[in-house]
Amino acid sequence: MAYNHGVTTQETPTSLVTPVEVSAGVSFIVGVAPVNMTDPNNVNKPVMCNSYDEFVEAFGYVPAKTDSASGLNKFEYSLSEFAQAAFSLFSVKPVIAVNVLDPSKHKKTADTTTVTLDAKTGSATIAETGIILSTITLAQSSGTTYTADTDFVASFDSDGNLVITSLSDDDGFKCATAEALTFTAEKLDPSKVTDDEIIGGVDTSGKKSGFELVHECFPRFRLTPGILLAPGYSDSASVAAVMAAKCTSINTLFKAVCVVDVPTESVKSYTNVAEWKNTNNIVDPNQIVCWPLISMDGTVYHLSTQAAVLMADTDANNGDIPYVSPSNKNLQMTATVLADGTEVTIGPDDGAYLNSQGVTTAINFTGGWKFWGSQTACYPGNTDVKDNIIPIRRMYGWVSNTLIQTFWQRVDAPLNRRQIDTVVDSGNIWLNGLVASGSLLGGYIEFRKEDNTTLDLMDGIAKFKVHLTPPSPNREIIFDLEYDPSALEALFA
Repeated sequence: MAYNHGVTTQETPTSLVTPVEVSAGVSFIVGVAPVNMTDPNNVNKPVMCNSYDEFVEAFGYVPAKTDSASGLNKFEYSLSEFAQAAFSLFSVKPVIAVNVLDPSKHKKTADTTTVTLDAKTGSATIAETGIILSTITLAQSSGTTYTADTDFVASFDSDGNLVITSLSDDDGFKCATAEALTFTAEKLDPSKVTDDEIIGGVDTSGKKSGFELVHECFPRFRLTPGILLAPGYSDSASVAAVMAAKCTSINTLFKAVCVVDVPTESVKSYTNVAEWKNTNNIVDPNQIVCWPLISMDGTVYHLSTQAAVLMADTDANNGDIPYVSPSNKNLQMTATVLADGTEVTIGPDDGAYLNSQGVTTAINFTGGWKFWGSQTACYPGNTDVKDNIIPIRRMYGWVSNTLIQTFWQRVDAPLNRRQIDTVVDSGNIWLNGLVASGSLLGGYIEFRKEDNTTLDLMDGIAKFKVHLTPPSPNREIIFDLEYDPSALEALFA
């Protein structure tokens, strides 16, 4: 030991560990986007966005267009639908999105064949979205061809329409104006994206795609997604099944829930929803099932889209803790509809039936349009309260994710009494805080001898028992009215 003369100090590691803040409402969405407007190579890359501007910069944006068959305005690109709901209707952040639409293969020939540039501005707008800039050719009928960025520039307006503008030199516009020019190009075709591409996987080179990219969120952004969704695709049984599987083992550790839709093209009555749900085996505790579609002044949204952002919004209004049910919270909508445009009316009795079958919906009973239902897809087959109630299921996942991230720093510390006390004391202080705030009715951690065998302890394995009681949503309030004859005595007073 070194010889010291004077005053010295030393530091002892803090015996309590500060809990890591984990958001349960971070959405992870897989879908299609008009990346022709931005970076055509933004395919199968998770991107975190904290604002509408960031989202549009990464993925582009095309508003909903009128569908002639239904008369409703529908989004051609599911990520545009989600961006509108998340940032404009609810204002929640952050979100993590993946586009699987690949301009190199999900494409077709553009409908436009001619374009006439204005004689004064040298510009023309082609009312067609999805045009891939690198495929544009422009020529006169005489055979003169024009070169992009030399003779003209191509850009997009706020609606995703292509804008062609002639460049100028000393002689005027380089491209002929006031005459029909031959135009050819390829454009995106979202209809060519398959369920398998949404599901994704890992190729021989190790590159991930689709929902497999959920495992890259924490390494990239230090965020654990709490809600998975794929509006427009999650009404496929195979997609919904993969989403549920991902919910239980993100990075083999973290947990989430997923929101899926029932297809309104084939399921047009609330009485047929339960049959479809059971036939397609949509019965997982981590699935939240939605029916039907909803619209806002004629613009259609998948209920799963607004359900996901509503949960994030509800969390944000309650300390970023998912103990409050999204049920009976306002949606941004004016009608419940089917894909063919038919408006459906769902009353409290119809809503209660759907809820009893593990399906959520939307009703307009009092206080405006509300999301309605707190049961997960496993109900009524599974009546375990930790599995079949949305906020309780989410609380179990959120607590698990928080404990993992908080105590990861204690992995490989000596398994002695100090280690055990640090985990138990830190965990209990955190849980006590949740109880004090009303987020839990009760919660505590203990280290029990019966859970820890000698061989496990020798092998460095310590098991801690976590007792957890989130509050259930007050699903039913009962008033018992009774006639009191004794009050008639007041007549003789």
